[in-house]
Amino acid sequence: MSLDPETTVEERVLPALTLLAHPKSARVPARAFLHSPTELSRVAPMFHPLDGGAAAELDDPFLSRSPIVLTPHPDRVDVAPGDGKIKLEADGIPITEPVMFDNARLDRGVVLSLSGRIALLLHRVSPMTENTSGHLDLIGHSGAMSKLRGDIATVAGVHVPVLIRGESGTGKELIARAIHANSSRANQHYEALNMASISSNLAGSELFGHVRGAFTGADRDHKGCFARAHGGTLFLDEVGDTPVDIQAQLLRVLETNDIRPVGAANSMQVDVRVISATDTNLEEAIRTGRFREALVQRLAGFQIHVPALRERREDIGVLFYHFVRQELVQLGEAGLLDTQDIKKPWIPASTVARLARYDWSGNVRQLRNIARQLVISGRGQPTMMTGTALDRLLPQEQQAADAPARLSTLPPPAAPAERTRATTGQPTYRDPSEVTEDEMIDVLRANAFKLAPAAKALNLSRTSLYAMVEQSSQVRKAADLSIDEINGALQSADGKLAAAATALEVSTHALKLRMRTLGLSR
Repeated sequence: MSLDPETTVEERVLPALTLLAHPKSARVPARAFLHSPTELSRVAPMFHPLDGGAAAELDDPFLSRSPIVLTPHPDRVDVAPGDGKIKLEADGIPITEPVMFDNARLDRGVVLSLSGRIALLLHRVSPMTENTSGHLDLIGHSGAMSKLRGDIATVAGVHVPVLIRGESGTGKELIARAIHANSSRANQHYEALNMASISSNLAGSELFGHVRGAFTGADRDHKGCFARAHGGTLFLDEVGDTPVDIQAQLLRVLETNDIRPVGAANSMQVDVRVISATDTNLEEAIRTGRFREALVQRLAGFQIHVPALRERREDIGVLFYHFVRQELVQLGEAGLLDTQDIKKPWIPASTVARLARYDWSGNVRQLRNIARQLVISGRGQPTMMTGTALDRLLPQEQQAADAPARLSTLPPPAAPAERTRATTGQPTYRDPSEVTEDEMIDVLRANAFKLAPAAKALNLSRTSLYAMVEQSSQVRKAADLSIDEINGALQSADGKLAAAATALEVSTHALKLRMRTLGLSR
């Protein structure tokens, strides 16, 4: 792979495979870089554990030794599925012919599934991200997490206000606690206040305290958050929701370190480090007059951005195993993850692969909640409950994000490869642009929506037909079928699967797979 001569080692990124799921959960996370054409099978390549330890091959006895071949290029990675002994899926789509993934797809991450046994993320990463500068109780080895740890280490020992920004559920308070725990104030008090949870008329008392008789119901003196955190750290969560009339008082405290309890005649000095967090667009709030620009400048002595979970997709596997183990320990069933029966691991790799494809609007908090519910529903079961259970947990509005990536995003071979010269002994295919959508649909119906014979009848490569099907608005995808639709079709077809598939205009095989995903027995 050629490199830009002006690219530094730190800036260089390489395609890599990061292990998301393995029958032996202790193998996650691990990584193999693709420096040159690489065989992927039971015995190759060597995966280096990101938590330390000796490198090892995948070593799953139920995975073939016959390899898939991944070939890196400066702008893409080519994937050749080999002889098919390893059933390969990319973002939920079966891959039976060579495909390529450009850098845009790699930067998002492509989830590979190997015979339902192993889940991997094919993506681009800097080799330098493995140097995580200590864990700081944060889970993950992505480049985004490496930068986050570096930011925490940089600012922890400096007495400046810190503003933590990131989407809801990304773990902003965990970052605040890590800063406090690694500062010189670690042995002092840590106080937290959610600014979105207090009303405007109580905010002053909560922040600065009040004296007896300051207002109706004030029957005793009350210490506010600043006084309680004296000598330590005060974390103001959801600071973007601070009432406007309180912002001026908060700004004054940050400038002078003086607080005056409500109703008090005198002010008092406090020594408090303020860490704040928000998912609010503060720039927009300033523009509309909902937040003071001067207050942002005071709060942001140093800013930290917490990445969204979809920006560190390679961490989803290890996070999920971590949360599942925590829940199992509380239930006294941690042994489920440590079973020696790797023939049927308790967490199916297909479940982790699906989670890794999801876009997580609720971020790490949402993933943890789903892990908890899957553990609870799977108690006493030989494997974790998925199928319909997972469908219920993933919000409907994000199903499009979870659905397998459309094959139009898997670039088909370029035109010269599409029409191979007859002299090579390979088939000469039609140009896909010559095939109308009506012709395609007629041939699909004539072949019971089986793509292989339909591609042969149309004289197209299967990759081209897959792409045309995914781009078509008239072809129904089995992955889009609901439980009610499937049950209704089966009832109308007197339970005959082939007839139900014909009515739904999908292949029988695709219908079976969808029913298995939804947990429908057959």
